[in-house]
Amino acid sequence: MRHLIWTLLWLAAAFPSKAAAIAESFDNDPKLRGWRTFGNGSLFQWEATNQNLEVTWDSSFTNSLFYPTRRPVLAKSDDFSFSFDLCLRDIAIGVNPEKPYTFEIALGLCKFSSITNATFFRGAGVSAAYGPRNLVEFDYFPDSGFGATIAPTVVSTNNAIRFSDNHPLELTPKDLFHVQMSYTASNRVLRTTMTRNGTNFVRIYDLSLAGFPDFRVDTFAVISYSDAGQSPSDAGSILAHGIVDNINWTVPDPPLIALRGVHTPTRFRAHFYAVTNWLYRLEVTRNFQQWYLVTEWPPTTNGPFMLEDTEINPDRAFYRVLANRP
Repeated sequence: MRHLIWTLLWLAAAFPSKAAAIAESFDNDPKLRGWRTFGNGSLFQWEATNQNLEVTWDSSFTNSLFYPTRRPVLAKSDDFSFSFDLCLRDIAIGVNPEKPYTFEIALGLCKFSSITNATFFRGAGVSAAYGPRNLVEFDYFPDSGFGATIAPTVVSTNNAIRFSDNHPLELTPKDLFHVQMSYTASNRVLRTTMTRNGTNFVRIYDLSLAGFPDFRVDTFAVISYSDAGQSPSDAGSILAHGIVDNINWTVPDPPLIALRGVHTPTRFRAHFYAVTNWLYRLEVTRNFQQWYLVTEWPPTTNGPFMLEDTEINPDRAFYRVLANRP
């Protein structure tokens, strides 16, 4: 008699069915909830007394991040938003005499495998070899002669860069700013709103991504960028200290919902609710050492979907379903 055991093992982009992926108020040590550092971890310190995150943006170090471990994959076809509180204590540019101009402080979304690549230099701009990729971030450039600038910025997978230029506009030290950035896929618009000390701040220009290439982002991060890789003629550097608090990140529903398996002596079917712009893959194993592709398909509409194995092995087998961004 044919004998089959099936199980769902994991998803490539698994996270809870609720939309809110992050809600971090720093009431206690965020590392207990999976927050991690990359690069120079000393730039990010949880402050227990005031219950916030003390941040140093120091461009003399390599790219450094403070980020949560949970990473759903987002693209231009997804709705998403994030917000945070930011208060700068001090900020100085040109701290490296060889790099006398402005440089940015940043928070936002990135692709972890891109931003941690050794050839990723934010200051390189459009550069096939060294330019940044896969970013949706809030950038602030202090004044170095052309006015302080707030620049919501998106960088595509192929290093195209588009930003909303808001200058002269200063993040005044000691003031508490709340930043909300929301992207709507239906009209391809990234909208940024801000308050200062609880009251409305000036209007930030919307950033249209119509006709802009796609991106992939999977990590919210507080980012201290290295100032390496810039053109010597306009290179800048920065050293700033401040606090970050009340981070919220809202993402869509997960790409795979209501999974169930149905098997007969001749076939196995995985039924679930699928969404477009994802590639679904059914794999099988008998020993957990080697996995074999059964089938993979991208759905053309949101709704019920099925992947099927019509050649099941008479030995016991285990199945898994993966959801990946193409």
